[in-house]
Amino acid sequence: MTPQCDTASVRVCVAIIADTHGFLDPQVADAVAGCDMVVHCGDIGGVAVLAALRPRTGRIVAVRGNNDVPDRWTGAQRRCLDGLPLQAELELPGGWLVVVHGDRVPAANRHVRLRRAFPHARAISYGHSHRMVCDRSQRPWVLNPGAGGRARTFGGPSCLILEATAARWTVRELRFPKIGPGH
Repeated sequence: MTPQCDTASVRVCVAIIADTHGFLDPQVADAVAGCDMVVHCGDIGGVAVLAALRPRTGRIVAVRGNNDVPDRWTGAQRRCLDGLPLQAELELPGGWLVVVHGDRVPAANRHVRLRRAFPHARAISYGHSHRMVCDRSQRPWVLNPGAGGRARTFGGPSCLILEATAARWTVRELRFPKIGPGH
């Protein structure tokens, strides 16, 4: 007999990070570990960052940022870089999450432009600006987790935690104290 799954009660917890630029803040890494999966909105900075991400299921979805270029990803890392898409779409309970870096969308009216580009999404996550933003004024939501490393964190490293069920999505904003040099 096959067990029956009540899809209405399925809950997926997604950590959203961006702009690590080669360094994953340990506080962000700890937050990611409590999630089912992680999405990285680009400017990863190297394979070591992806290897340091340890969500419960091991599922990591990452997109390429404007600083994720062959000159900055050396040797064997370039194979991983070549496999990174410019955008990703994840089907979650209750809708679609679109992941982009955001550098290909001009800053002026960025949220309007993203909403027009991905009207089917329930939420769009992007990076690039290093500034945390949770625009839930209309659908699709437009979410930026800020910077999860130590470069230009604007108040400390940060990430977002999206909890998705078929009926409801919620977002928690996490900002951590600056630690060490370079913050």
